[in-house]
Amino acid sequence: MTHTDMPRNDRILIIDDNPSIHEDIRKILADRKEQNRALDNNKALLFGDEIPEPEPSRFEIDSAFQGKEGLDKVQQAGADGRPYALAFVDVRMPPGWDGIETISRIWKAHPDLQVVICTAYSDYSWKEMIQQIGQSDNLVILKKPFENIEVMQLAHALTEKWLLNHQVKSRLCDLDQAVRQRTTELESANERLQQEIGERMQVEKALRLSEERFSKAFKASPIPMAIRSLRNETYADANQGFLKLTGFDRAELIGHTAQELSLWKDPDEYSAVMKQLHQQMSVCNFPCHLRTKSGQLRDILLSVELFDLSGEPLLLIIAQDITEQLILENQLRQAQKMEAVGQLAAGVAHDFNNILTVIQGYSSLLLASNPPESDDYKSIEPIAAAATRAAKLVRQLLAFSRKQFVNLKPTDVGDTLSSISDMLRRVFPENIVVTINIATILPRINADEGMLEQMLMNLAVNARDAMPDGGWLTISAEMVDVSPAVAAKNQEACPGQHLCLSVADTGCGMTPDILPHIFEPFFTTKPIGKGTGLGLAAVYGIVKQHEGWVDVQSQPGQGSIFQVFIPTCAAESKTDAIPEKREPLRRGNETILVVEDETAVRDFVVELLQTHGYQTIEAESGPQALERWTQHCGKIHLLLTDIMMPGGLTGREVGEQLLAQDPTLKVIYSSGYSPGMADKAPTLLRGRNFLPKPYSADKLLNKLREFLDDKPVN
Repeated sequence: MTHTDMPRNDRILIIDDNPSIHEDIRKILADRKEQNRALDNNKALLFGDEIPEPEPSRFEIDSAFQGKEGLDKVQQAGADGRPYALAFVDVRMPPGWDGIETISRIWKAHPDLQVVICTAYSDYSWKEMIQQIGQSDNLVILKKPFENIEVMQLAHALTEKWLLNHQVKSRLCDLDQAVRQRTTELESANERLQQEIGERMQVEKALRLSEERFSKAFKASPIPMAIRSLRNETYADANQGFLKLTGFDRAELIGHTAQELSLWKDPDEYSAVMKQLHQQMSVCNFPCHLRTKSGQLRDILLSVELFDLSGEPLLLIIAQDITEQLILENQLRQAQKMEAVGQLAAGVAHDFNNILTVIQGYSSLLLASNPPESDDYKSIEPIAAAATRAAKLVRQLLAFSRKQFVNLKPTDVGDTLSSISDMLRRVFPENIVVTINIATILPRINADEGMLEQMLMNLAVNARDAMPDGGWLTISAEMVDVSPAVAAKNQEACPGQHLCLSVADTGCGMTPDILPHIFEPFFTTKPIGKGTGLGLAAVYGIVKQHEGWVDVQSQPGQGSIFQVFIPTCAAESKTDAIPEKREPLRRGNETILVVEDETAVRDFVVELLQTHGYQTIEAESGPQALERWTQHCGKIHLLLTDIMMPGGLTGREVGEQLLAQDPTLKVIYSSGYSPGMADKAPTLLRGRNFLPKPYSADKLLNKLREFLDDKPVN
């Protein structure tokens, strides 16, 4: 059956709570048939023709008086294989669904049903209808009272449209099937053709090898190809692509072996290729390394085919250069690895912070309980110092993971340079001399000290890699006044007083074509596996976050100078700090709710507080903290809670719920994570009520008294 022979579908469903509407529509559609039959009878009598037999009514009409009943009938009709083509739906049908909801539900299962909305009111605008039921070309609005001819025209037109839609869908389905079948046939024919072409090429190579050597296809192919003798291993011919890949000209290549030209990086790779060739008579996409005339190594996929010409065995060599592709793949893997390492570093830092909290806390307790001249004090002091150094290393680990927010505060760059000078001398080889020059008077800058250290380390490591044979690295800091005229020459610069951090090396330098790209992510001139291409990109981002800019000067063979300009702040230069006198640990008698999931940390805090007069209530999770609050309602003066905890409630959420019940409650949050990871609202951690881990006993006790006594922040 063709698509045009598809049976008509004149099934119509009327969904209206008014029975008279059903009768009206039935009469309109049935009366038209009666009028047509009467007209045909009169015509036959007038012209003397035979009176035709009465035709059955074209439309099959069903009724539903509520939206759900209409949906049930539509679904049943679809299940019976006799779907409705058209539905007249009233907008208002109390009680139950209105017309819009009814249409929306029907179209979810039967989107091809043509719908005429019948309404006597402006219940919905067209925009509101579309918003509720979606855009569709199967929808028509019929205002009540309606004309008979309108109903008749819509019934004929929309049932014809339904039929046409199904004919088109059926035709498209047949065409799609035909296309798939034809595609399969073409693919099969193409495979046979490719096989025949390959066989024919082998025959032609065997018969006319001398002509094929100089054929246009061989010479003009962009894929590097060469022909080599199997017996004496000398190259007989090569196309331009192969010459370009190796760097040799034709005279240097023809008549010489790969060993003579040192094309193989590893002789074992050549042995493996020849072994596979003898076993399988061909080699396909064998990964290996090729050394060019200049000594550069290229990654290639080598394919070798064995053929015979006039009794002489020859090899057709095809070399596909995949060096750039591997570089891109390695860059992607490196970026993914760095992201994974960053996540791992942040998690490890959190666990170490919990451990260091216990070590630092108990060591500070022991120091406080022993006089400085005692042997115990001298034994414990290195433990406390080691814990402090470990905490600094953890902060550096978090800086590496880049999970911290920018904490700008007045910073003395001299202190920063001093803190990294020892590290630089440890990580740099002895053949590189590191010099740090700091001006006598330096202004302070608004900076994140961790990010500042990271930036300087990135620049220093970049300089180190540029001096593989040794050299001099000079880091200096000085105050400069940038004039408007100078600032106008650089669109990133701004006039005013700035601190200039300079990192200069005597390394290999950079060519002018490289300089514009050095701050682009993943751009690197280092060999594969030696650089991520992200170090200088991170430097640029850090400088921009500090509202500064970077100038670079470099010449090949003359080293490079990176100058970072950061605006100074109004604060005066910091003077040498006076060592603080150790004060006795402060005591209290208030009740503290301690919420901490790490048992060792919780035990330390509880023991510390109890030995200093405080009453403690413990909880190891958020839900348990709420239970303890309910049990001791009105007796708790302060909540000390870790932020990241199991049980479905974070410390922040616990604090918010308890503060909602008692706004006078004092709350201190703590976490071993970096602030950017500890909570979805890191601004919570920038205030005075955040105590980062690890912390010593005196820090904790002083923070408690500061809040309980409601003292202002110094």
